[in-house]
Amino acid sequence: MKALKLIRTVVRIVFVFIGKSIAYATWPFRKVIGFFFRIAWKIAYRFRLILIGMFVGFVIVFAGHTGLEYSSTDDFCDACHIHPHVTYSWKKSTHYKNESGVVIHCIECHLPAGGVPYFTEKARLGIRDAYGTVFKDSESFDWDAKSMLEHAVTYTYDNSCLRCHSDLYSLGLSPKGVEAHEYYMKNTDKLRCINCHITVGHFHEQPVEEVDYLAKTEVEIPTFPPESGEFASYTEELLDTGVTFNMIAIPGGTFDMGSPPDEPFRGEDESGGPVKVELSPFWMGEVEVSWREYDVYYGLTSDRGKDKGGETAQADQASYDASDEIDDGSAAVDAVTGPTPPYGSPDQGWGKGLRPAITMTHHAAVKYCEWLSEVTGKKYRLPTEAEWEYACRAGTTGPYYFEGDPKKLTNRSWKNRWFGTDTTEMERFVWFEGNSKRKTQVPYINEPNPWGLYNMLGNVREFCLDWYSPDIYGTYASRGGVVTDPRGPSSGKEHVVRGGSYTSDPADLRSADRDRTYHDRWLLTDPQAPKSVWWYSDTKEVGFRVVREMETGEMR
Repeated sequence: MKALKLIRTVVRIVFVFIGKSIAYATWPFRKVIGFFFRIAWKIAYRFRLILIGMFVGFVIVFAGHTGLEYSSTDDFCDACHIHPHVTYSWKKSTHYKNESGVVIHCIECHLPAGGVPYFTEKARLGIRDAYGTVFKDSESFDWDAKSMLEHAVTYTYDNSCLRCHSDLYSLGLSPKGVEAHEYYMKNTDKLRCINCHITVGHFHEQPVEEVDYLAKTEVEIPTFPPESGEFASYTEELLDTGVTFNMIAIPGGTFDMGSPPDEPFRGEDESGGPVKVELSPFWMGEVEVSWREYDVYYGLTSDRGKDKGGETAQADQASYDASDEIDDGSAAVDAVTGPTPPYGSPDQGWGKGLRPAITMTHHAAVKYCEWLSEVTGKKYRLPTEAEWEYACRAGTTGPYYFEGDPKKLTNRSWKNRWFGTDTTEMERFVWFEGNSKRKTQVPYINEPNPWGLYNMLGNVREFCLDWYSPDIYGTYASRGGVVTDPRGPSSGKEHVVRGGSYTSDPADLRSADRDRTYHDRWLLTDPQAPKSVWWYSDTKEVGFRVVREMETGEMR
């Protein structure tokens, strides 16, 4: 026991000695450390709010950076996307599968390249996608429509494209691509990369170009007896091809052309109306000229050379020339030429057959009428603006040729957008933004106007013969009395367009609504020099229908 007690005493003495030795040895350091610690504590206490703020800021920045990184991943984007095909179409695109093996991710296309716009757009798109995921039914969306250019431009950015594609003249670029990129570089203030490359980031089946004269349809086409010399509706066949079209006899008469001053959504170019107009009898196409009709013309004339309105003409000549008419107003039919091959797929991949022919220029529509006159021996042309409105109204005097109030139908009113509109009656007669799925539709599915004409409002807007003038009604009114068979100004730059299209709001579907061609704008992305006089590159909602004049001495 004495030995154990002795050992404990020795150990205690040793540890005490070591402790005191360390204490004496570190005394200066402890004094210095304590001094600085007291100073640091006083500083921290005095600036405690700033330090707490710095710490919180660090946490926020760290969390924000982590959240930003995570919310920028493809998986996160896919979690919010309610369109079911987006990931599949991306993985089939050249942004995912390409020769270089480089994968382009969602944020690299759908957000600006950097800076404040990157964060603001990220917030906007994120909120929109989150709202759609929680509150909307994805089954109710028309995804084909939302994949079109007018929607794509709202969430793609040129600076993001150019960040990856800084060299626009890369190896292997085709001559056509070089031409297109040179044109882009000269017009960066007007053009967007997405105008030409809309299918790059998300794969779309490319339509196959083919001429289908007798495309099968699921609609029953009405028929009339062949033309007999009487003033009656008739069916015309194109050159024993089996392709037919119907012409409806429109009786002559008098009507008020234009809208009354109190009509909702009346445009400035409708001021001065209505004007009393008297028209001679004529025939009008039951529907717009279809692809199967236009393809007959294209197939038979496209190799016959170029006339004065051919590919060597300047862009401002790519429209109807009044000199092409002889004194009595009939179209000259000698040396009729046909369109050159289109730059892309003119039917947009929606199908041809009975769908209205689109993307041709006003010049091309006039040339088609000349060709039709030549092969049938009858006098066909585009309708005048007065003939078009007269036939559209078909004896009615309201905003539409059916019951409806534009103020209650339009989506331009926040009230209507919020509470919805009842377009049941309109949908019986019209293809418009509310029921068209953002593309042209086959005729004969909806109902005709009282005179048997289909799609006078909606489906596609239609070229008229007249030059456009915003104050033409004032000109007519200044003549006094009833205006007989008016044909608009004697010259001009643009032509009248009437009707409304598959993209139109009900406010733009009124019988009196006026519009015009925008020739230069509709050729904006055509890189050819000179630009085509046969095909528009930047509009796909304008077509045309034909009228036939009652010739002098012809049986009525």
